[in-house]
Amino acid sequence: MKNVEKYERGYYMPPVKCMKWAEKEYVDHAPAWCSVDLRDGNQALIIPMSLEEKLEFFTKLVEIGFKEIEIGFPAASETEYEFCRTLIEKNMIPDDVTIQVLTQSREHIIKKTFEAIDGAKNAVVHLYNSTSVAQREQVFRKSKEEIIKIATDGAKLCNEYKKHAKGNIVFEYSPESFTGTEPEFARDICNAVIDIWQPTPDNKVIINLPVTVEMSMPHVYAQQVEYMCDTLHNRENVIVSLHPHNDRGCAVADCEMGLLAGADRIEGTCFGNGERTGNADIVTIALNMYTHGVDPKLDFSDMPALVELYERVTRMKVYDRSPYSGALVFAAFSGSHQDAIAKGMNWRKEKSCDKWTVPYLPIDPHDVGREYDGDVIRINSQSGKGGIGFILQNQFGYDLPKKMREDFGYKVKAVSDHKHKELMPDEVYKIFKDEYLNKCALIDIPEAHYVQKQNGTICAAITASVNGVTDDHTAEGNGRLDAVANAIKQALNFDFTVETYTEHALERKSTSEAVSYVGISCGDKMYWGVGRHSDIIVSSIKGLVSAINNAFADKK
Repeated sequence: MKNVEKYERGYYMPPVKCMKWAEKEYVDHAPAWCSVDLRDGNQALIIPMSLEEKLEFFTKLVEIGFKEIEIGFPAASETEYEFCRTLIEKNMIPDDVTIQVLTQSREHIIKKTFEAIDGAKNAVVHLYNSTSVAQREQVFRKSKEEIIKIATDGAKLCNEYKKHAKGNIVFEYSPESFTGTEPEFARDICNAVIDIWQPTPDNKVIINLPVTVEMSMPHVYAQQVEYMCDTLHNRENVIVSLHPHNDRGCAVADCEMGLLAGADRIEGTCFGNGERTGNADIVTIALNMYTHGVDPKLDFSDMPALVELYERVTRMKVYDRSPYSGALVFAAFSGSHQDAIAKGMNWRKEKSCDKWTVPYLPIDPHDVGREYDGDVIRINSQSGKGGIGFILQNQFGYDLPKKMREDFGYKVKAVSDHKHKELMPDEVYKIFKDEYLNKCALIDIPEAHYVQKQNGTICAAITASVNGVTDDHTAEGNGRLDAVANAIKQALNFDFTVETYTEHALERKSTSEAVSYVGISCGDKMYWGVGRHSDIIVSSIKGLVSAINNAFADKK
């Protein structure tokens, strides 16, 4: 980078210290939310939404809980005007929802805007003009006084047109390019507009402080916002709104710190769509609050449906790692992460926890319509025994012994590594079944009978099939499994030790079967087998036979 000397900081600090916001810990209540997906978001699309798509998106935004929705710039095009009229004439706007329309401070545009909202029960007319040093000098080539006159002339025109309008009309003013404006001048122009509109407790006005271009770190913006909140006229009747863009990747932080600094309202889009690098992501801001135990007053409980609609009507893509909404945000591939999540989930069950504290998951996936299986634990060559065991237990009901999970984990990772792909749960189960379950290719025990001796031992009489050759054998042991193991040793002339045996019921819908896990040692190696059957004794023998088959196959 050879041209750093051509750049300098383009923002302006307040003339006094504004640091009260820094003493606050978190955003403790929901702001007023205004979605600008249908205006700011729409004008940023390569192919703007059709009328039908905008109507569908509007309905979804209402369903989520937005009470203020900026629907467009009606004077900008016939499509924008038609959308506004369709919403009003088809009575599609609920009584508790306010539509917002944008207008420049020019009379013919203001006139057209009021025509567009005729008949709306509740509407915000959003007036703006640019105020930054760069815009004043390079674009408008006007003095501060002339820039203020543009704003005040527009404010007076809004007052005149409101006299003849029906419905509840609220005014909003934005000093566009606020972040490149001297705070004192931003204060003066906003106060000039406030003095014309004369807000009251029953007729408040909105002063919006847009980060039209992000030029500073978020703490600087927070100081600018605090300065404005402290110096605006009639502050108790003014709603301070924020509209950050994301040029420096800090739009969410700008909103959060701006709320700490005294702002009351946020304008943004679902998933952060907007011009250049986009707007503040309302999904992220709202769910950040949610994870702190603060109700955001928006409902994102069916995130997959919202993502599907958004991607379809905007032709944009929600990035796989976007907070809370991306396809992979809950996905853990790392073995240590998977193990911690699995243990955390088990802890919740054991302790009946009412608070969410699962490692690596700041939010319960169920709260946004996602599933633990497939969404949380994902299996590839980086996965560990904990995650693989979690998939097998939660999706298929098999609770593998700890040492067996390690053995199975290596087998699954080897398959994923060889195929260079993620493995779906059904593929994981197939590996488990092929490697361990009811294996009888080389050796089988199709029949076994038991007699208890007076000394307490068990005598097992088995029919053993080895490579298709069947023979009968008898042996004693301290239990049925031990007796069968001793009989198999005779039949095969093969020495091994049963090291581990566990069992549990496998409940699958209306039926219940027994599952047995058997680990045997041969020399310095451990082999595992799993038996599944409606009879627990048969299940245990099948598990033993499966382990022996794995040992024989390895030795061959």
